[in-house]
Order: sequence, then structure tokens, then C-alpha cells
Amino acid sequence: MCLAVPGKLLSITGQDENRVGRVSFGGTVREVNLAYVPEANVGDYVVVHVGFAISIMDEAEAVQVFEYMKQLGEVAELEEAESGQ
Repeated sequence: MCLAVPGKLLSITGQDENRVGRVSFGGTVREVNLAYVPEANVGDYVVVHVGFAISIMDEAEAVQVFEYMKQLGEVAELEEAESGQ
């Protein structure tokens, strides 16, 4: 199963296809390619799949997705995978 996760865009570097953003996923920060969302700005929530931001979503929707993931225990699983447990 493929999973796309929302995250908050904290910063942007580069231009065009070399645009990269630092994205926070509930506290875990990763670098993400922003080539597919040239209109994304710092503070936006982006949907990320395999290291690429594929769309922009509003904050309320992103918060709701995180709440659903917490209810399903998915956030804990993501945090454990990131920490190597």
C-alpha cells in the first residue's frame, strides 16, 4: 500500500525542479522535493509521497488527517520506524 502524508513546509531552497523544502510531519522534519508544487510557500501543508510533495492541502484538513492517523496508531508506527525501533 502506498501512503501519502501531510506535513508543514518550514523552509524552501533552490529553484524550479531543484526546489527542496524542509517539511515537518508532526515534529519529524525531512527534506522533500517541491518540483510538483511550484506554488507552495513556507507555512503551507503539502501532501508527500516517497519524498515528493504532490499537492497542497489546507491546515484544517492536514490536522484532521493527523488525528485519524493517531486514532489508527499510524503516527506511533511512523515514529518508531524513524527511530529504528
